[in-house]
Amino acid sequence: MQRITIAIDDELAGELDGFMQETGATSRSEAIRDLVRRGLSARPDGPAQAPCFGIISCAIDQSVRNLAARVPQGRLDRHDQTISALSVPLDHTTSIDVTVMRGWVGDISAYAQALFLERGVMHGALSLIPVAEDSAHHVHNQGPPHEHTHPRVKSGF
Repeated sequence: MQRITIAIDDELAGELDGFMQETGATSRSEAIRDLVRRGLSARPDGPAQAPCFGIISCAIDQSVRNLAARVPQGRLDRHDQTISALSVPLDHTTSIDVTVMRGWVGDISAYAQALFLERGVMHGALSLIPVAEDSAHHVHNQGPPHEHTHPRVKSGF
């Protein structure tokens, strides 16, 4: 067994202690191991090269140095995958950010996991929607028919 050291704020430590009481964990280490296992088992599944839409949400502490600039820059760096982004201020330093992306499972998952590891990013969640690309040849509004693709939501990867 490996020993690691982590630092958490008092509020989160209190929540961890509450989790221990609810679950019957006998130590913080046992509780953290349980939470890590749950987190790892809840990772989105899907082949790395499967097409998908990804919805990434998290709370961001805008007061953390350069984080308010790095998060939007990360989306700009992926402008070909980013469909939409929303930032909702909660108080003077915290916002909820939601990003909708389109691409491959591996790329979107890697971006989300890197974001969630940033200091000042909390409560990160990734939801993946599997899609297939269907080609269609028809008219939208006016003009001649043309071929293009539509995403079709699938029931699973």
